[in-house]
Amino acid sequence: MGSPGSASTDRQAAATAATATGRNSSLAGRTIRTGTSGDDAATWNLGCARSRTRLDKVHHSAIAGDGLPPLVRAVKRTLDVAIAALGLLLLWPLYAVIAVAVVIDSRGPIIYRQRRAGTLLGAVTEDGVRHLVFTELVMHKFRTMRADAEAMTGAVLAAENDPRVTRVGRLLRATRLDELPQLWDVLRGAMSVVGPRPERPELIQDLAAAIPLFEERMHGVKPGITGLAQVSLGYLGTIPQGTALAQLAPGLQNPFGLAEATGAIADDMRVKMLFDLAYVASLERIGTYLRMELSIIVKTPLVMMRGVGR
Repeated sequence: MGSPGSASTDRQAAATAATATGRNSSLAGRTIRTGTSGDDAATWNLGCARSRTRLDKVHHSAIAGDGLPPLVRAVKRTLDVAIAALGLLLLWPLYAVIAVAVVIDSRGPIIYRQRRAGTLLGAVTEDGVRHLVFTELVMHKFRTMRADAEAMTGAVLAAENDPRVTRVGRLLRATRLDELPQLWDVLRGAMSVVGPRPERPELIQDLAAAIPLFEERMHGVKPGITGLAQVSLGYLGTIPQGTALAQLAPGLQNPFGLAEATGAIADDMRVKMLFDLAYVASLERIGTYLRMELSIIVKTPLVMMRGVGR
């Protein structure tokens, strides 16, 4: 989602991210050395299975602490249930139209179910290798790609003008309407309306290794349908010109000036992470949470109408 945020929001994202980086650099230094061996999905499942007895308690007390403040948690869940229930009730005719369009456009299921990493729980060590541990969720979307999109490649991030995207899928992605089934995921408690977007478990270890603090964006919070990054940046994580964050662009995008790294996905994810950390920081107090949450909820439909997805 790509409507540039206000100058104050940009300043908050930049300042909060910079502060978080300073406070947690030593912690992140240990975490980002996490490696993977063998099949990433199997490793991730192994970590989840043993996490209850082998969580790193020091890592578990990072940015977001052991969970949200009780009042913030209660208000956030109340908003989630109200918005998800109202959305499902009012938008069911649109669901039907989209379902018919998906069926006519290409073969395959209407709803695409995908495993994602949710809330960060901590880390486990297996055979001397440190692995991140997340809750697991199954996220639902309207299918926007060919049914065999990952048959040859496995889990990969979508690219701009991705040839695997169908004609109807391109429209759904541009308007973010493909995310509407996630209102059910919110209602059942697996996701929140607002929060950092969940990543594929097969990819998150590598992202955390390439981007310091990347995993902390999910610490103590549920993933969301929309978020501060989605209403403040382009879908690709493009930094809006003339904002406070634009002044930090040289240090965020290809900081070592490597020609082969120009345009790398890590640059996009690094920028989005700064806004996610700012959102997580706002959850510490009910006042800052409500201002942030309501602002994102109001901006989301405007971003959808602009159609800046991919």
